[in-house]
Amino acid sequence: MKIAILSRKKTLYSTRRLVEAAQQRGHEAHVIDTLRCYMNIVSHKPEIHYRGENLTGFDAVIPRIGASITFYGTAVVRQFEMMGVYSLNESVAIARSRDKLRSVQLLARKGIGLPVSGFAHSPDDVQDLIKMVGGAPVVIKLLEGTQGIGVVLAETQKAAESVIEAFMGLKANILVQEFIQEAGGADIRCLVIGDKVVAAMQRQAREGEFRSNLHRGGSASLVKITPEERSTAVRAAAVMGLNVAGVDILRSHHGPVVMEVNSSPGLEGIETITDRDIAGMIIEFIVREAKPNKTRTRGKG
Repeated sequence: MKIAILSRKKTLYSTRRLVEAAQQRGHEAHVIDTLRCYMNIVSHKPEIHYRGENLTGFDAVIPRIGASITFYGTAVVRQFEMMGVYSLNESVAIARSRDKLRSVQLLARKGIGLPVSGFAHSPDDVQDLIKMVGGAPVVIKLLEGTQGIGVVLAETQKAAESVIEAFMGLKANILVQEFIQEAGGADIRCLVIGDKVVAAMQRQAREGEFRSNLHRGGSASLVKITPEERSTAVRAAAVMGLNVAGVDILRSHHGPVVMEVNSSPGLEGIETITDRDIAGMIIEFIVREAKPNKTRTRGKG
């Protein structure tokens, strides 16, 4: 099998592990810099060119697309799909999961547990918006933020009003969410492949911090998840249309709530903590599932 891995750098842990896992199983793996791809958009014979060559003969593509290049990256994935190449995570599903507001609305529509979330445009509605999500403390999130950047905990009503008004003044789109205090600065990252959680770890924020991201100094440990948490993670990935996803869950008084569904979950932390060959599981999933022109989302928005 000939597999394309869309990634900005060959040296990144997740990219390197996927290449190793593919080669160990006798497959070809080519790392392609997403931003160096350029496309011939025609109906009869769409093409992707890379560094002067026409990319042909690929059976599958693994998108490892950073949030900062979502627009261009999903266009490249969509072009591969137009060429009949199987995509591990499809362009529609990636775009859906990257839009925080859209993803929260889709998850809510399907009855997935979520923190109470509010969204508004006018500064005149800020007080009622805060009241709507249960009052301070509240978490305020930039819709474009990643890895904990652009996420603020406002502990008082006045602080919440000030932060929301400041963001709105900058024309930034934000979500206001209830603060799940009982989680104690911890969340659970569930790694979903297909319809199974294949690994899970608990991430704990460092002292004085409420964001548990490993990039922000959080620590990770093994965790045993409940059947309800397992079901929530699998359902959340399915709602997004993702075959592989990192689903971040908080333990609340009213059951598991989903914080985010990540379409390009990092493998280093969870492989290290769980000692599981997740890259290998991803390649094996592709081998089982990859067929020309096979799609899960069928182009739905």
